[in-house]
Amino acid sequence: MCGHCSLPAIHIHYLPLATRHSPLTLAVRQLLFAAFPLSLTVAKFVVREQNLRHCTGESAGDGEVLSLENWHPLRGTVKVGDYTIDGSKLLVIAGPCVIESESQCLEVAHALKEITAQLDLPFVFKASYDKANRTSIESFRGPGLERGLEVLAKVKEQVGVPVTTDVHETWQVKPAAEVVDLVQIPAFLCRQTDLLVEAGKWAKAVNIKKGQFADANILVHAARKVEAGGCKNILLTERGTFFGYGDLVVDMRNLFWLRQSGCPVIFDATHSVQRPSGLGSASGGRREFVPLLLRAAVAAGVDGIFMEVHPEPDKALSDGPNMVPLSFVVELLAMAKELHAVVRKFCQR
Repeated sequence: MCGHCSLPAIHIHYLPLATRHSPLTLAVRQLLFAAFPLSLTVAKFVVREQNLRHCTGESAGDGEVLSLENWHPLRGTVKVGDYTIDGSKLLVIAGPCVIESESQCLEVAHALKEITAQLDLPFVFKASYDKANRTSIESFRGPGLERGLEVLAKVKEQVGVPVTTDVHETWQVKPAAEVVDLVQIPAFLCRQTDLLVEAGKWAKAVNIKKGQFADANILVHAARKVEAGGCKNILLTERGTFFGYGDLVVDMRNLFWLRQSGCPVIFDATHSVQRPSGLGSASGGRREFVPLLLRAAVAAGVDGIFMEVHPEPDKALSDGPNMVPLSFVVELLAMAKELHAVVRKFCQR
């Protein structure tokens, strides 16, 4: 562990492109090195807790001991509302992408509470008061901070569930944190130091979404910034990685690497199928892949699921193509719960 922080680091080590020593391989390597004066290397993530080897400069090995039970334990208790997130039950963070109306938020929150109560899963309602990174200036953004927080407060009071929303600027953090149980840092802003520290200063709990451009190491540093503000209740969310222009893929290894931090790891099953700006003036999506990626992430051992839900996604005012129909949620969560129970037999908690 680092002397200044409780979060372990994630290191990038550079390994030679070719490691075999057959005559053919050596010949190819000699040819390549003759053609390119710089040594050809490939970056390979080697994720491990920061320990004495790192402090003393001793070289780290390539990978860990192979084991079925190699899921890194949580570093401590993480609280979101009245819930303790310890991996025993799959946390569900769900709701519409943006607050379209108070009545719709209440409808969706009531329905999701009923579903998650039947399945005995902890549930946090999510909706945004402002979508500050829409593709087009003409796109619907939401009701704004003041009215949005009023709606979320009403959901919290009338439905009786914890609520979360995302913040975009430092001045929004304090008023948002006074209402919501979990402050969300948007993926595009996961490196913004002032925003992260401010969230740590005021929020009861913080969920940091991994940028589509970021590796796991960046999110560990983001968590340290939140800790610097004083908050220890931190979740890390994987939401896909840019694959060229206008598309995302999910590297399931990130789920393992993020858990090496000791923070609970959440998988965003709907934004991971997004196609940024894929419709020209708005983002597209492939919601048919949500069940597939959700199964894979739960099988990998995540602690929770994030997904955006709408009664009629094709009529939604934001992110419709990647949102899950409300009528399909019970099937998804029932499947996820069963799979999670199986995975817990193999993943050390």
